[in-house]
Amino acid sequence: MLSEITVSTSVPAGIGAIGMPVASEGPVPKDVGISRTALTAMGFEGKCCETLVLPPDKSKSVRILVGIGVPKELNEQVLRKIAASLARAASKYNSLATSLPMVGRFDRKRSTQIVVEGICLATHRYVDLKNDKKSAANLDQLTLIAPTAATAAVKAGAASGRTIATAVTRARDFANMPPAYLTARKFADHAVDIAKATGLRATVYNRDQLQAMGCGGIVGVNQGSVEPLRVVKLVYSPRNASKKVVLVGKGVMYDSGGISLKPSDASHASMKMDMSGAAAVLATMSTLKDLKCTTAVTAYLMCTDNMPSGSALKLGDVLTMRNGKTVEIHNTDAEGRLILADGLSLGVEQKPDAMVDIATLTGACMVALGKKMAGLFGNNDAFIEQVKSASERTDELVWQLPLFGEYRKMLDSNVADMRNIGGPVAGATTAALFLKEFVAEVPWVHLDIAGPMEAEADEAWLQRGATAFGTRLLIDLVTNFKKPVRRK
Repeated sequence: MLSEITVSTSVPAGIGAIGMPVASEGPVPKDVGISRTALTAMGFEGKCCETLVLPPDKSKSVRILVGIGVPKELNEQVLRKIAASLARAASKYNSLATSLPMVGRFDRKRSTQIVVEGICLATHRYVDLKNDKKSAANLDQLTLIAPTAATAAVKAGAASGRTIATAVTRARDFANMPPAYLTARKFADHAVDIAKATGLRATVYNRDQLQAMGCGGIVGVNQGSVEPLRVVKLVYSPRNASKKVVLVGKGVMYDSGGISLKPSDASHASMKMDMSGAAAVLATMSTLKDLKCTTAVTAYLMCTDNMPSGSALKLGDVLTMRNGKTVEIHNTDAEGRLILADGLSLGVEQKPDAMVDIATLTGACMVALGKKMAGLFGNNDAFIEQVKSASERTDELVWQLPLFGEYRKMLDSNVADMRNIGGPVAGATTAALFLKEFVAEVPWVHLDIAGPMEAEADEAWLQRGATAFGTRLLIDLVTNFKKPVRRK
């Protein structure tokens, strides 16, 4: 992360690189000092996200041209990607100055937030365990150039952008950590420390407490592990809050599949990221005080691993969830829904206006939608539209899938209220239908992020590895939340 972000009306002396926005049409800014004809001859046309590094000018600063395309076609998603492209081109320099937040017809606070997000997220990389840290960006200082009239808005936007980007990079780091470095206990300890630093109340529950509370789902999933489970409740309570949201994050610190062992392929190495939902929720909660969120938010981080052993959950076992429903186990690798069931049941008891669960839940969803977007299911159209709007603003893509009630019978069990899988087809939908059994009448959305939890290559503001998908979406959602009308 950048250690310093400042706002200035001019480029300070000693800046390593100057980022200069150039459109694909119209006059080239005078500061560039090169005609469009000459730039075209160099292979630079000002197309969106195109970059060109020019030799140092009189101030000994390298000039980096970044294409913004056709100005009237600029939108927030494009601006974030342009900022990321500039950041990648400037990553080897210690400091960067740019007027990029001033392009286009945006609210300047909002455009600055977006630019800071793009720059910070594109230059972040998890290198904590590398001896050779050359892959880490050198960029440490950012100066945003703005006229005096826009200074206040730019400073406010920079502060918001930095808060959000810090949360995202923290969530990425958690998801990238090897499972031995981030057990449920260690993650809970981190959550408590973050809560203290960001104005949250934290309560941590252990196995004995959860067993006494009737949380049979998470206790059952954990029984094959030598590592104890933890559930962390985080509470953000702004003054005079009239709205309340509950967030529930799946925190399976490592998912072997349990007795239903996963195949020995590359997917195993990614299962350290099966706690990405909980990481996104924790990161979201850490921003709410700084962003002056007016919505009260309670979060549950449902943390355990899922391991095979002599004491592990077996096929045919029946668990009793927090809300009293019984579940017959037909696949121990369908464990995420079991721990979310307890979390959602606890959430209902808080009497919220809406709930969201976020989880790397099903391979079926990734097969359906690929790795660029999450599946969205919900029981309230107005709330679903709020989530979709947050998705559009943050460029964290979601696609609504059917919560088709006819498929509920696929979850029927001969010996319990339901079973934990529905068969070989419609796996993402039957998983969502399972979760729906635990939300009562509360407006609810389920985000299945199994696909976009990980990026296979650097692209725009994404870095290879864990993406922390959903963090910015949830932040946007709760800070802009409106009470949805409940169906009668």
